Amino acid sequence: MGIKERKEKHKEDLRQRILDAAKELFLKDGYEATSIRKIAEKIEFSPTTIYLYYKDKADIMYALHQEGFILLGSQFVVLQHVSEPFERLKAMGRVYMSFALNNPDFYELMFIMKEPIEFVKAHCHDEEWEEGEQAFTALIMTVDQCKAAGYFTSFDTTTFALNIWSLMHGLCSLKLQGHLDHMATTKAHMLEEGDWLEKTFDGFIAMLNSLK
Repeated sequence: MGIKERKEKHKEDLRQRILDAAKELFLKDGYEATSIRKIAEKIEFSPTTIYLYYKDKADIMYALHQEGFILLGSQFVVLQHVSEPFERLKAMGRVYMSFALNNPDFYELMFIMKEPIEFVKAHCHDEEWEEGEQAFTALIMTVDQCKAAGYFTSFDTTTFALNIWSLMHGLCSLKLQGHLDHMATTKAHMLEEGDWLEKTFDGFIAMLNSLK
């Protein structure tokens, strides 16, 4: 590895250290309580070094947001080979759940904390929000193809896609925050045994299937 390559690797390694430290602090202390100085202290560099990479903490938050959506998008890509749209829709739901459960830190930054959206609204203006748009566009396209196959024909495509995302987000959030498990424990006398995330998801899919 030459000098130029080593310098580039050092820059990328430091950039990732900044993001990792910021992610930990944002989730632990909250966005407002996290400062550039605190991020710098965590990686044992000066605040000036942070500013060589990011102009402010909102920029760092947005970079983390992008990183999370790239990770989610890479998992959706493998579903492109699923030709039957309803089967692909089900698979997308499972991938979304898996992403949320395996990456709870990114999920909170992407879908629960408001700061990334505040950055998007302030800086993207009328331009497309590329990372988020790609994920939602994939869902819209799949719903549209489901409609062509006879599913959900009486519903508006975009509205129905938003309904699906809303339910999946709510389900994942309930699981991550412990509410779903708490209900399964406290209402055990009313509920059948089993994984309530899976049971609820299967029930949702059955409901969608009935709309054909």
